[in-house]
Amino acid sequence: MTTPDRTPEGTTTEGQVADAYRGNWVDRRAPAWSRPYLRLSRADRPIGTWLLLIPCWWGLALAMLHDGQPRWEDAWIFLSCGIGAWLMRGAGCTWNDITDRDFDGSVARTASRPIPSGQVSVKQAAGWMILQALLAFGILLTYNGAAIVMGIVSLLPVAIYPFAKRFTWWPQIFLGLAFNWGAMLAWVAHTGYLHPAPMVLYMAGIAWTLFYDTIYAHQDKEDDALIGVKSTARLFGSDTAMWLRRFMAATVALMAMAILSAMAGRGGDPLAIGLAIFGPWAMGWHMVWQMRKLQIDDPDICLMLFRANRDTGLIPLLFFAGAMLL
Repeated sequence: MTTPDRTPEGTTTEGQVADAYRGNWVDRRAPAWSRPYLRLSRADRPIGTWLLLIPCWWGLALAMLHDGQPRWEDAWIFLSCGIGAWLMRGAGCTWNDITDRDFDGSVARTASRPIPSGQVSVKQAAGWMILQALLAFGILLTYNGAAIVMGIVSLLPVAIYPFAKRFTWWPQIFLGLAFNWGAMLAWVAHTGYLHPAPMVLYMAGIAWTLFYDTIYAHQDKEDDALIGVKSTARLFGSDTAMWLRRFMAATVALMAMAILSAMAGRGGDPLAIGLAIFGPWAMGWHMVWQMRKLQIDDPDICLMLFRANRDTGLIPLLFFAGAMLL
């Protein structure tokens, strides 16, 4: 049985998940019957949706900079990426909770999730996962044929990720493969074809995922060690800062290469290229700020910095938008 948690407003909420925002809309306003399902989808923890969505917007923006042909259809791609990210993140997290239900019950931070806490059954969770996936597939069908194929292929890393922590010390790579696929998908949705630029952008996103999810994994390293779950946080230990610097450098360098591949190859405006290049540079400084604040043995700071990566990822988009206006 779950223990009621008291929000800052003084209300009592049954079934609240340990690492959710206190006073979030799911716990305060959603109908009681829907809360376990919304918690499975992490609707009470929106940062994951942002981290899945932002690479999609990177890919779309870079595609428009590549061909210089923004269209009204891009508004739908922009919006539908947001809806699709919410649905697919929800489906992926539900799948993760189904596969990890035994592990989650042994970790303090995850024992309050809907399946181990008894809020929903595995069968109910599976039905919710299928519904979300089908709705996301309906959105995918509005794209061109190449993008539809890209979307279907993306299910492979999504399916594998929950098992990665069982067989590799680098499960964050598999998370990166799944979470950054949208960089290529959104590019193809705009252009109708794949290009080296979004592939390099995809690699930049994977490096970024290694950065932020290593920070995130430090919250659970003690419990993970007890139950035998692997992670880069456990692998790096006291060398984490050195590895984070490497991931930061890779993120910045690869994103800059993607920009040059997308814009310079088409004879782009040097001023626009220069402004776009400032995007990864500014993103890198935000990652430096995170490393200065990081204390790997303080779970609260790790969670705060992990959540700060929404802003990290949005920074390049500001410069991409500026380059489009030149």
